[in-house]
Amino acid sequence: MRVHICAVGRLRAGPERELVQDYLTRFDRTGRPLGLGPAILAEVEDKKGGGMEAEAALLARAVPSGALTCLLDERGKSLKSPDFADQLGRWRDAGRQDVAFLIGGADGLAPELRQGADFAISFGRMVWPHLLARVMLTEQLYRAATILAGSPYHRA
Repeated sequence: MRVHICAVGRLRAGPERELVQDYLTRFDRTGRPLGLGPAILAEVEDKKGGGMEAEAALLARAVPSGALTCLLDERGKSLKSPDFADQLGRWRDAGRQDVAFLIGGADGLAPELRQGADFAISFGRMVWPHLLARVMLTEQLYRAATILAGSPYHRA
């Protein structure tokens, strides 16, 4: 199952980009034997300043046809890491070819995008910067792969 991270904004060189790349590499190495991966990062940017609606259109175009869409949204479901791993495994076992995680910009995700999503997860009730949300998501993807692989990375 291919994993797509569709995010508003571009990560510049720096610690966030390095962390995202590190966790994506780890996820690919661990996930491939499990039928997870590759992980693909698609960054979109609204250069015309059209707001959430314009960002939603760009994000929608970045999602592969037929992909399950999972939003990162403060109103989403809060999952423990093993539950997130189980959810990924269920999507994979159900024959999903693609899952796309959508991360909005500074103003969040447009309501119409939220309404059309298949699933939404939250990293807690706090609002996180969208650049850090990528780091957190990629780490959780890697953690999920290690949980499914039976690796000792996750200690709960």
